[in-house]
Amino acid sequence: MINQQHQVSTFSELGLSEPLLKTLEQLNFTTPTPIQIECIPPGIEGRDIIGIAPTGSGKTAAFVLPILNHLWDNPQGMFACVLAPTRELAFQIASQIDALGSAMGARTAVIVGGDEDRVKQAVMLARKPHIVVATPGRLLDHLKVTKGFNLRNIKFLILDEADRLLDSDFGVSVDEILKVIPTERTTYLFSATLTDKVAKLQRANLRNPVKVQVSTKYETVDSLLQYYLLCPLVKKEATLVSLLNSMAQNSIIIFVRTKEHCQRLAVISRILGFRSVPLHGDMSQSQRLGALNQFKSEGSNILIATDIASRGLDIPSVDVVINFDCPTHSKDYIHRVGRTARAGRSGKSILMASQYDIEFVQRLEKVLDKKLDLYPHDPEEAHLLRERVDEAGRVAANQLREDKRAKGDARRRRKPLSSGDRDGEEDLDEVNRFVMKKKRKV
Repeated sequence: MINQQHQVSTFSELGLSEPLLKTLEQLNFTTPTPIQIECIPPGIEGRDIIGIAPTGSGKTAAFVLPILNHLWDNPQGMFACVLAPTRELAFQIASQIDALGSAMGARTAVIVGGDEDRVKQAVMLARKPHIVVATPGRLLDHLKVTKGFNLRNIKFLILDEADRLLDSDFGVSVDEILKVIPTERTTYLFSATLTDKVAKLQRANLRNPVKVQVSTKYETVDSLLQYYLLCPLVKKEATLVSLLNSMAQNSIIIFVRTKEHCQRLAVISRILGFRSVPLHGDMSQSQRLGALNQFKSEGSNILIATDIASRGLDIPSVDVVINFDCPTHSKDYIHRVGRTARAGRSGKSILMASQYDIEFVQRLEKVLDKKLDLYPHDPEEAHLLRERVDEAGRVAANQLREDKRAKGDARRRRKPLSSGDRDGEEDLDEVNRFVMKKKRKV
């Protein structure tokens, strides 16, 4: 196991090729992070790697740079496959590969599900990209049905957010993919948290891997201030609104448990005058990317999201993460709060806990081996806001029912779609549509 940083201060000391060094200089990548220092040299040597590091620590470049270095030495067709658990993370990884590999002409293809066109994806695959970045389900579909496409010649397999890829949602697809790729390959596993499933895959599929661990199993960065806030369940929405009022100038991500609650809070907050956008799995891919871009460009300063936004997304300017709903597992908390305090910056997280969440808070503190501080907040402000927030909630509930009924009618009137096309029909613009219609009633 490697868990200490060598005395390295520049990328040139890591053995990268000249084109990559020039590109890094152009991109203002000056000093490698600990995970990059520990991963790049064994990656260049051709070793299998398990990389464990906090979110925001530069894991993507840690596996992309060795792959591009090998590609420069041995240019060929399909060279590597990167698997990611979410579409957004797949697009983000591909954009970083495109940037780092620009000087050497590295070609990527992003293969994800939802409303992405299968035919266009098949055309991209036929052009033999060097690196395929994919979500497991859609990649497996193409391996089964797309004529002429296979991964029999790839040299590298990378599982980013490996613990998530090996859970029940993706495990079956990943196992099927592993059966049709070369056993003689280099494999990288990367995650912010190490689970038993990752360790099991290490024993089954990796050959004498280098284990790079620059964090403990569950660890948050020192620059993150972590708080909890106790409030009754019936006052939770009003308490959230009072928090948002007090942080009007901040960039905030609010995590919720379900798609329905995500949409509801987005509507309520917009009715009450906040610049918020939702992000959840029932939105089309273009709308999901649009929401992210709107948040990154500061067109909106509040992103209300399910856990699809908790993994790997690099949004540099997030000031605060609010856990409106407690996550199911402690490791999910690590990934959520990792959206702020990235790359050495400071940040703040607030865990909103009702009377039913006390046990989770105690369990989380035990896992983190630290006590969360009580967030200073005046409950009287939430009490004063409650009537207005409850009324906004009633308006939102009525409109969401109307919108669901209208969509059901529209779906029945048109030709049935395939499951892949049907995924994510909800439109981000629905928030704007009915907020303007109902705002006067509040």
